[in-house]
Parts: sequence; C-alpha cells; structure tokens
Amino acid sequence: MKVCVLIPAYNEESTIASLVQEIKSNGFDPIVVDDGSTDNTALKAKESQALVLSHPSNLGKGQALRTGFKYIRGGEYDAVVIMDADGQHLASEISKFIAHAKKSKAGIIIGNRMQSPVGMPLVRKITNYLTSYIISKLISVNIPDSQCGFRLIKTEVLKKLNLSTMKYEIESEILIEAAKNNFLIESIPVKAIYANQKSQINPVVDTIRFCNLISRNIFGKN
Repeated sequence: MKVCVLIPAYNEESTIASLVQEIKSNGFDPIVVDDGSTDNTALKAKESQALVLSHPSNLGKGQALRTGFKYIRGGEYDAVVIMDADGQHLASEISKFIAHAKKSKAGIIIGNRMQSPVGMPLVRKITNYLTSYIISKLISVNIPDSQCGFRLIKTEVLKKLNLSTMKYEIESEILIEAAKNNFLIESIPVKAIYANQKSQINPVVDTIRFCNLISRNIFGKN
C-alpha cells in the first residue's frame, strides 16, 4: 500500500520541520499545504524535503485539505494519512492506520483520542463528545471522535467525496460524504500530545459552521 501523509499547516514553523523529518524517517512521503502562513512554515517544510503546496492567503483547513486531496487524487497513492502540523499527533502511529487498513474494508479509519483524553481541554472534550454523538446519529455509524484530524482515507474514497466546506467543519463533512457513498468508517485508538498548542478554532463561529453543515444535510438548506 503506497501512502502519503498530508499536513495542512498555518504558522507552524516551530513544529513543521521535526514532523516532516519524522514522517520521512518512517518511510512516507510528506505533503504540506501551507495555508497562507505569515511565518517560515513553507520554507522549513521545503528545507526538510516535504512537497509543499502553498495558498497565497489563509483560506482555512477545509480548503487546505481540498487542495491536498486534489493533488493526491492525480497521483499513484492508495491512501493518505492526514495529520495536524502542531505536533499533537505521533508519526510513529501512522503504521497503526496502515496495518488496520490492510486488513479492513474500511474506506476511512479515524483516530479516537477519547479512550484516554489525558490533557485534552475540558471545552474541547465536551465539544468532541457532542459533535461525535450528532455525527454518529446522522450517518448511523458509531464515531467516538469525529473531530480527530488524524485519519487515513483511501484514494478511492477521495475520488467520490463532494466537499465544499472551507474551515474546520470539513472533518465532519468528510465523514458525512463517505457515509453517503456507502464507505465503511472505522476508528482506532490514538494518542494525542497536548502541550502549548494554540488552537485556531473559534468556539462560537466554528460551532455555527458545524450546525449549518448538519442543517444542510438534514433539511437540505444552505
């Protein structure tokens, strides 16, 4: 199975180089989408020998992922593993996703941090439980951690997804679209490192975006 690792990044110059190097040391191709960073994220990623796709301005995680997906769909990869750029995910766990993918028919394998959410901020923990419950009910699949950005998506799934969101709600949109196309979604436990990362999620604005996404899929409204 030929797998690449997609990393959407915005102002992550302090962590991107070490993450790229660790991914390469594990034998995978890193693809960084620099989402209009104002620091040296793109430069440090290139110096670490990642393939870098750049946005001229900050468009949001959703658009960064869509840019990466477009590139990957045109290549020879069987699957992509998505990781956050801030050091929260461990590159050593990529092999867990691939091992599971090789023995499973699942089109998406999503990380589950909720078995041991040590260090996870309380607000994020509550939000994850709530959004995961809503998504699970909507797609009739138990997703313990629907907002986890650490996930494997097979290329056959990428080719079927009709994605339109620009921001963090894309995490949910991917799952909804995959379920609509009858792809199996499974979860595996992963660790998450909570250090001094500064979340770029706006609790109010991004909750509204999530609600709008759910509304569109239930009622067909824009």
